[in-house]
Amino acid sequence: MASLLLAIIYLAFISLGLPDSLLGAGWPVMHGYLQVPLSYAGFVTVIIHLGTVTSSLLSERLTKKLGTKYVTLFSVVLTALALFGFSISTRFWMLCLWAVPYGLGAGSIDAALNNYVALHYTSRHMSWLHCFWGVGTIVSPYVMSLALTRATWQAGYRTVGLIQLAIAAVLLFTLPLWNVHGEGNGAQRGGRVLGLKGALKIRGVPQLLLGFCGYCALESTCMLWTSSYLMDTRGVSPAQAAAFASLFFIGITAGRFLAGFLANKLGDRTMIRLGTGVLFLGVALLLVPGLPKSVALAGCVIIGLGCAPIYPSIIHATPANFGPENSQAIIGVQMASAYMGSTIAPPLFGFLAARAGLGLMPVYVACFGIIMICMVERAFSMAQKRA
Repeated sequence: MASLLLAIIYLAFISLGLPDSLLGAGWPVMHGYLQVPLSYAGFVTVIIHLGTVTSSLLSERLTKKLGTKYVTLFSVVLTALALFGFSISTRFWMLCLWAVPYGLGAGSIDAALNNYVALHYTSRHMSWLHCFWGVGTIVSPYVMSLALTRATWQAGYRTVGLIQLAIAAVLLFTLPLWNVHGEGNGAQRGGRVLGLKGALKIRGVPQLLLGFCGYCALESTCMLWTSSYLMDTRGVSPAQAAAFASLFFIGITAGRFLAGFLANKLGDRTMIRLGTGVLFLGVALLLVPGLPKSVALAGCVIIGLGCAPIYPSIIHATPANFGPENSQAIIGVQMASAYMGSTIAPPLFGFLAARAGLGLMPVYVACFGIIMICMVERAFSMAQKRA
């Protein structure tokens, strides 16, 4: 039963990843249809991220009241409705309106499922959980590409919305499976709500949040700017740059699958250190002048591989570091800090690149990498002293 439930959780995480890369895939056509500038995608993304931050901060309260299984079900249904809303939008303001439930649906399920797996499953399963998120981010651009070839961008959103509804139906009919771990909750229902202020008072948590924010700032910058960096600094053609930028996603997904075989043996902290070392190797391949273009392209893939174990390992270590009774609140705040980093860092780099050039990207990424590993190491050390 526990293994079958885990498969359902993996399916739910695919649903979490599906909407994440859909806007980027469809926006080159969508902005023309909606008659708005290309840059307006940033407004939609900010609204989605603000919704996600809000629901992440509320996730502890929601999970204690409803339980993980119902938070997961309602969140998938909410994102499905938002996707259908996108598909019927004929004005930009309508897109912004539907972006609110789009973001609210993502934050709670992210925090609730991460905490549930951290409490009830091993580090290996946490790594594979995030691997399935990557599957969702890889699948949806292909769905949108097919829709743009055969129909319209609206059809792409409708198709992914139907997939989300199908996943919601599976979740609905398998609700009894969640009883395999007691009440089917990742938190103690009816227990004390720690909240944001309470979480920040715990020794090591502020440092952990800074480190997690730094990692997500690094990852989101690579996702958005790698293609432009390769074209501007390495003379790579647009088609080749796009292909290797997509390999960053594939590197993360494949890396998380492979990391699952090592995670239980090495432990969370070692996996974070190992991933950070690989990440900096990839950054070095971008930084060293005079290397062949193929080496720089490989560097982008290696950065993705290095990123792979960091996020899931930080999350999985949270109950062990700060106590199972505090983990739902802390993971909710972690999700909020993650989306703050993802929201702020890419446009900040765009502002800096406009003045210093896109060649600054490896240095920018390395700075966030240093912040990440220093703060995470500090948080782990403080948590051990606390224990």
